[in-house]
Amino acid sequence: MTIAEILLQDYDVEVKNTRTTLERVPAKLAEFKPHEKSMPMGRLAMHVATLPRFASAILTVERMDLATEKFPPNTFESTEAVVRTFEQASSELRDTLARQSDADLEYKWTMVFGDKPIVDAPRSLLFRTMYLNHQIHHRAQLGVYLRLNDLPVPALYGPSADDRMGF
Repeated sequence: MTIAEILLQDYDVEVKNTRTTLERVPAKLAEFKPHEKSMPMGRLAMHVATLPRFASAILTVERMDLATEKFPPNTFESTEAVVRTFEQASSELRDTLARQSDADLEYKWTMVFGDKPIVDAPRSLLFRTMYLNHQIHHRAQLGVYLRLNDLPVPALYGPSADDRMGF
């Protein structure tokens, strides 16, 4: 099995779980923040929806300089737009990942901020840590936002208090 095939196993599970969570983000709560330091729910949902684009960069560009890289704003328009954005970005990322050879995924990818190094590690590691784990982290935050608003939290790895998965 190639590195890409192994990563795709995790990727497919996480894409399904992420889509399920994003589908539950209500437009009427786009500005909800559980704490002053927290990101608003709509912006957080858009961040989660666009993270596959960051992973595509890890897999396709030699390096990234955050001092010069421009990212589009994570502007929430609607739940449907968030899901549509995620569907497109995650589909493109899946295709990109499937085309990666082991050598591609062993390539050391670099991210800097001007002269300051941030990371220099194999793409396979950064795909897992800077993308998959990052996405899971923010998706879990969305689960907390849902719970705090008494909205159903999806079952992701097993039953939730709201979705017993047939149990």
